[in-house]
Amino acid sequence: MKLSNAAAPDAAAPDAAGPFARPEVEALQAYSAPLEGRRGLLRLDFNENTVGPSPQVVAAIRALPADHYAIYPEYAGLREALLANLAAGGLERPLQPAQVGLFNGVDAAIHALFHAYGDRGDTLLTTSPTFGYYSPCAQMQGMAIEAIPYRLPDFRFPFEEIRAALSAEARPGGGPPRLLLICNPNNPTGTRLSPQLILELAAAAPHTLVVVDELYEAFTGDSVLPLADFEATPNLVVLRSLAKTAGLAGLRIGFAIGAAPVIDRIGRVTGPYDINSFAVTAAHAALADQPYVDAYVAEVCAARDWLVAQLQAAGVRHHVAGGNYLLLWPERPAEEVERRLREAGILVRSMAGKLLLDGSLRVSIGTTDQMRQFWQAWQEVQP
Repeated sequence: MKLSNAAAPDAAAPDAAGPFARPEVEALQAYSAPLEGRRGLLRLDFNENTVGPSPQVVAAIRALPADHYAIYPEYAGLREALLANLAAGGLERPLQPAQVGLFNGVDAAIHALFHAYGDRGDTLLTTSPTFGYYSPCAQMQGMAIEAIPYRLPDFRFPFEEIRAALSAEARPGGGPPRLLLICNPNNPTGTRLSPQLILELAAAAPHTLVVVDELYEAFTGDSVLPLADFEATPNLVVLRSLAKTAGLAGLRIGFAIGAAPVIDRIGRVTGPYDINSFAVTAAHAALADQPYVDAYVAEVCAARDWLVAQLQAAGVRHHVAGGNYLLLWPERPAEEVERRLREAGILVRSMAGKLLLDGSLRVSIGTTDQMRQFWQAWQEVQP
C-alpha cells in the first residue's frame, strides 16, 4: 500500500488566511492525540501507566529547589544512568554515552529522525496498521509511504514482504527505502518480531535506516538492544521511553540508541533545551528504581492473563500478543461501546476505520483490580 501527498492549495486562492506553509504541510492531516477530559477516569485508551511513577520519582521532583526553575536544564549523567540501567538488564556489548540521544518524548525522537534523514521523494517503509505518528512525520518531509499490511488472521509480521521491499530493485528508478520503521511489539496489533530477524533486516539493508520503536518491549522482553552491534549495523536505531512502564508520560522523556554518528545527526535537528528539568530529575529517579518498574510490568502481565481468561470463558472475540494492550471485537458497534464505557468512567480506544481492525476496540491493561472494573462494565454494556 503506497500513499502520496495531495496537491497543495493554489497560492492565489482568494480565501487564503495568510501565507501558505510548505505543500507537504498544507496537505498534512495532523496526528490525533488525547488532549482533554481524561483525568479522573480509568484510562485504558492510550496504553499509559495506570498507577503513576515510583514514590522516589515524586520525592525527587518535590525536592527540586525553586531556584532551579529559573535555570536552563542540565543533562549531565542522564545518558550514563540509562546505560547503567540497560547494562543491568544484560547487554552483549557495552554502549557509550555518545550512542544515546535525549528527546522530549519518543514522539520528538521520531520527528527528529525524519527531519534528519527523510527528504522529498524518499520512501518510508513500515507496516500497517501501526503507530499513527510515523506517517505524518514522513508526509512533512514529502516522503512516499509504503505500508505493508500485517498478515491475517493473527496479524503476523510480513517479514518476507518487508525484506523484498528493502531491495533497490523493488522500486523501479529508485533506491532502497530511506527509513524502515518497526514498532515491536506493534501498536495496536501487539505483533512481535524476534530481535534476530530485526538484525537480519538491518544487515540486509545497509543503506536504509532501520528504526525499532521499543516503547512496549518491557511487556514481552523482545528487545534488540542486548544483541545489537552498532559497529556491524550502524544503520540501526532503537527508541525507548519511560512513559509506558515508569509512568512519566506527562513529563516527556525519550531516548534514541544507536551508532554515535547517527545519534549525532539526529541531535543536530533538535533544540538545546528540549527536555525540561523536571523530566530530567524524574528520569534519574525512575532509572534508579528499576524494582518499581519491574513490579508494575509484572502486575500488568498478570492482569492481562486474568482478562484473557475471562474473555475466553465468555467467548469474546479478542486478539492479544504483546504490549500492555489487547484488541476486542464487541457485538455492538465499537464506537457505541466506547461511548457507553466512557459514561461508566472507563476510556478505551475505538479502531473504527483502521485497516484490518475496523469494528474493534483497543483496551490498555492496568492492574488486576482495574481490569476487574473494566470487565464488569464491559458485561453491562454488552447485549
